[in-house]
Amino acid sequence: MADNSLCSEQEAQARSLAWWTKTRQDPQALNDWLIDQYRGEATAANRILTLAENYTSQGSRERRLLTRIADQERKHARWVGELLSARQLPVPAEPDTARERYWKKTLPIISDLASGAAVGAHAERMRLWRIQAIASDAQAPADVRAIFALILPEERFHERAFRSLAGEAALHAALDGHEQGMAVLGLIP
Repeated sequence: MADNSLCSEQEAQARSLAWWTKTRQDPQALNDWLIDQYRGEATAANRILTLAENYTSQGSRERRLLTRIADQERKHARWVGELLSARQLPVPAEPDTARERYWKKTLPIISDLASGAAVGAHAERMRLWRIQAIASDAQAPADVRAIFALILPEERFHERAFRSLAGEAALHAALDGHEQGMAVLGLIP
């Protein structure tokens, strides 16, 4: 990520680690976040398929790549859903209103594949910080850590794939909306 973002990679990772340490110590906060994570994974697949349908041609390399990512997001939602069920938590059906606040700041800039991929790259990077904190924490609940350790390599792939589809100009153009979305969610000061 370029140095022109409001928060550096190190700051974001440090905030994610602090968030995770606090969240894992509060069972209700952990459960709420797991439910939100399920919603995010479940809705990501549809957003990615819409991007593919609107801005790629049938059979293209880009469409195949986006379809692969969407399939993996569905799989992640299934895994998190199974985790919720095992923890006797509800698997939600309704949209994620908290994340909608983020998307309202980022989706309006999408006008082509590059801008859509840039939005995806920033969103995946934001998710990666938290997933990395969980997967690398030996004190995390074993069931949670196991699921996010499985998800982590594919989310890294998603971020790299979106970044490559976007290009630097589109990533830069999407940065303001991403940072506004992060601020709405309380992820940056």
